[in-house]
Amino acid sequence: MTDQVLLQAAVPVFTVDGSAKGELARDLTRLDIDEDTAGLRRLRARFLAWGPRDDSDTEGRLYLDGRTLDFGKGMKVSLGPSGSDRTLFDGAITAIEVDLEEHSPGEVIVFAEDRLMDLRMTRRSRTYEKASDADIARTIAGDHNLTPEVSAAGPTYDLVQQWNMSDLAFLRERARLIQAEVWVSGRTLYFQTRPNRQATAVTLTLGIDLLDVQIRADLAHQRTSVKVSGYDAQARDLIEEEAGDDAVKAEIAQGRSGAATLSQAFGDRVSFRVREAPLTADEARAWARAEMLRRGRQFVTATGTALGVPDLTVGSQLDLQDVGAPFEGGGYVVTRMCHSYDIRVGHRTRFEAERAWIGELR
Repeated sequence: MTDQVLLQAAVPVFTVDGSAKGELARDLTRLDIDEDTAGLRRLRARFLAWGPRDDSDTEGRLYLDGRTLDFGKGMKVSLGPSGSDRTLFDGAITAIEVDLEEHSPGEVIVFAEDRLMDLRMTRRSRTYEKASDADIARTIAGDHNLTPEVSAAGPTYDLVQQWNMSDLAFLRERARLIQAEVWVSGRTLYFQTRPNRQATAVTLTLGIDLLDVQIRADLAHQRTSVKVSGYDAQARDLIEEEAGDDAVKAEIAQGRSGAATLSQAFGDRVSFRVREAPLTADEARAWARAEMLRRGRQFVTATGTALGVPDLTVGSQLDLQDVGAPFEGGGYVVTRMCHSYDIRVGHRTRFEAERAWIGELR
């Protein structure tokens, strides 16, 4: 459980191009920082557009002269107690907007993205030979002067082609095939499967630090197994691989999986994955397992709002308390988060999480 600290920083701390900017905290009206398992952390911040100028005793229009906020400037945002604060965002400014109306000081709105922006804005066509998805991630990291942290097992492909795709879209597609996740921290690019992702552990209790939550166990997209078929041209033979509930069992601490619950309630339901055509049995086996994992992990989904928890991030291991026996306890993994701050309610953390199993109904 994350330690709760009684005295925390009242407002976010902004650093622009390495210099702390207290005036941004003073004039901040709303901040949103969000991210999901596909990567690319985004920031939107709204600041009062009228107030005292630093270089005079007069008031005037703020933040539109390029001195504090400008395109390409690095921006960091941190929150939490001094000495144990957490950096919630580290990226660069990509857009500036002004929102003005009569009888209002107006607002300057700043948008920023983390370093995955460079991958998003780089489009290319390229061929990879004798490479795994992990090898591809390492190559793309090197192209953008990022340090790769790669931990994702998968097949080695004879040939993979990137056809007029951005590096980010292509990397996300490779991650989807094997259920890996993409994110960046500082100048490190991560491409890792979920069990290899190191993240915080957070406990939230309804009525204390968990303000609201909606949790659903849904069989609509569960399957008892997934089959993938293709053709091996070298062996001149049919490829057919299948993944069942065993692919998900490693992530189930107790209770029943979606596949087991589906089988008990409605019988066997098999899915055939036809979006991609594997050329080897290894490819088919990896893709079938990944699809079974994707479906199984989404059996139980939770969406909620908590008092501001700087430690909560994508990949966090989440334990929900006082939410009802079937949904109680740990095993949840955060798949999307949004840290928000406004001058009315302060810091709030909204999250989406998923779990591969449900407890007993009682």
